[in-house]
Amino acid sequence: MTELIVAVILGIVEGITEFLPVSSTGHLILASELLGYDAEQWAMFNVIIQLGAILAVVVLYWRTFWAVATGLIQLNPVSWRFLRNLVIAFIPAAVLGLALHDKIELLLGSPKVVAWALIVGGVAILVIERMLKSATITGIAEIPVVRAIGIGLIQCISMIPGVSRSGATIMGALSLGVERRTAAEFSFFLAIPTMLGATTLELAKKGVVLEGRVGWDEIAVGFVVSFIVALLVIKWFVGIVSKHGFAPFAWYRIVAGATALIWLTIR
Repeated sequence: MTELIVAVILGIVEGITEFLPVSSTGHLILASELLGYDAEQWAMFNVIIQLGAILAVVVLYWRTFWAVATGLIQLNPVSWRFLRNLVIAFIPAAVLGLALHDKIELLLGSPKVVAWALIVGGVAILVIERMLKSATITGIAEIPVVRAIGIGLIQCISMIPGVSRSGATIMGALSLGVERRTAAEFSFFLAIPTMLGATTLELAKKGVVLEGRVGWDEIAVGFVVSFIVALLVIKWFVGIVSKHGFAPFAWYRIVAGATALIWLTIR
């Protein structure tokens, strides 16, 4: 399999899974096992193409970002509460990410951890969906400070590969009274500082080291593919969860995790 084909496949995987509650990191780890390529050679590639998925959020929600930016200049309290909640929810992941970076790196080499995390996370989503009461918070700016902190702390669980950053954030928001669409969009927006921070930390520690034949051509292809796929997936995802909730993704996690665990055990 050529490097460009691998780049396309990984770009598709990243674009599909980054904002769904199914774990993009977990899927990339399992893809390395399934396709048999050297994960170390593609580690920096996987970090950089996440920026393509981030760009998809910026493009799709540019009107929201523009409204918030102009509102900040005009001292609009809604815009300032929007920014406050994003910053507050981001801080726990930033602090723990710096403190536990080396331990998290060790977990990234364990596909069985990913498989179990997919299964457990799927069950957790089903339980949370069943226990949900009527949501009272219908806007990101309306999330109280204490609940924004809670969402940020719950997001930190996603440092275990396979848990899913978006899944942890969304389920945390739902359990704290945020309605489904707002929870999903808060996850999208919170991904921007979280993923930028993680990418910056990775580049600062390792530098832009491209190993083997993985070069800038492959990175460019993966970036563009992840951007285009994420554009399509985000719009589809919001529509699905607004109508059907998150149970379909929970069942996918359980089936995918169980299948991966069986395969990893018998191969």
